[in-house]
Amino acid sequence: MNAVVVALGKIGLPLAVHIGRAGHSVVGCDIDAAVCEAVNAGREPFPGEPGLAEGLAELVPAGRLRAQADTTEAVTARPELVLAVPPLLVDAAGAADFGAVDAVTGAIGRGLQAGTTVVFETTLPVGTTRERITPRLERESGLRAGDDFWVAFSPERVSSGRVFRDLDTYPKLVGGVDADSEERAVELYRAFITAEVWALGSAEAAELTKLAETTYRSLNIAFANELARYADRAGIDGAAVIEAANSQPFSHIHRPGVAVGGHCIPVYPHLYLQGNPEAELPRVGLAINEAMPAYAVDRLEEALGSSLEGRRVLILGVAYRAGVKETAFSGAFGVRDAVAARGGLPLAADPLFAAAELRAEGFEPWDGAAVDGVIIQADHEAYRALGPDDVPGATALVDGRGTFDATALEAAGVTVRRIGRSR
Repeated sequence: MNAVVVALGKIGLPLAVHIGRAGHSVVGCDIDAAVCEAVNAGREPFPGEPGLAEGLAELVPAGRLRAQADTTEAVTARPELVLAVPPLLVDAAGAADFGAVDAVTGAIGRGLQAGTTVVFETTLPVGTTRERITPRLERESGLRAGDDFWVAFSPERVSSGRVFRDLDTYPKLVGGVDADSEERAVELYRAFITAEVWALGSAEAAELTKLAETTYRSLNIAFANELARYADRAGIDGAAVIEAANSQPFSHIHRPGVAVGGHCIPVYPHLYLQGNPEAELPRVGLAINEAMPAYAVDRLEEALGSSLEGRRVLILGVAYRAGVKETAFSGAFGVRDAVAARGGLPLAADPLFAAAELRAEGFEPWDGAAVDGVIIQADHEAYRALGPDDVPGATALVDGRGTFDATALEAAGVTVRRIGRSR
């Protein structure tokens, strides 16, 4: 099979490598010339994805994977499969920004030839594949979907740092805009996916399934956060409560924490609400989760016993989760803003980010001098067992992730607070 993968980001490039490793030929397309240059040199353009460097080193010299900026030209070569993974973000009001999706759709359409199956993997509001993407492909190509080419949606269900493992683990969900499109897409995925491939009956069903699974997680975390805040007020160990509740098979309460970050869980409930604006639970869940960084700052003020006015507060971890060099919707931004709003001086450190990178993200890098309080925002391995020398001067620390061993700091007289764990 010849395949084209459009948008070589942290999902698209590993997907291209996965296809190539299954024995197929792949052209990857990206508007960033530096990304294409790195791929064609056999180098990973971003760190942190196990197996990616080895895959590039294997496929590029063998001629089974190459990259270029011109998507239209790549699609003109009549590949059997075109997979598109352009970013879809939301604005401050939660509305979808289709700029990148529309641009990629147009570029594919202008080169589209009869016999190609086009599949979008970017998470989309329900109806987007049928009502927005397919008509644009038809207008740009002059061809007819379902007769000359085929269109389907298949949500990516992988996470940065474990893409290859996830591709081989979770069922691949596929929904077409018609029966032939779905059948062809399922057959093509089975040529490089070892996990089960499920046909869902329509593009809309596949779109909604992805929104359902991510919105569920948002709601679950929101309930965990509400439990944690109540446990703090009542003087109860909320972590013990959640563990006990989960000891029978009908309860699967997630873990509370300082923030819900990343490209998916903070974003996709907005896309669900765009299609179903009457829904109430997702909106409430978003509000609860978005309030957690400020709540972590509340806990720090409580531990310090006074306001943050004039205090130096160290934020440990600007990444949205452990071990991943990404800041998408990281709770560090909310913590920073809440500290500053209360008159404190927010400082930041992260083992994955250099000082210049922290400044570029809008943080003042910690210079190593004494601080008054600390909030652990990302559960990096380096923060699992801090001692007094690691946070000089600190008299209070808030563990925002529930993974910190407080033994050494508490022995040194530092007050430690955890979200949902008063005792």
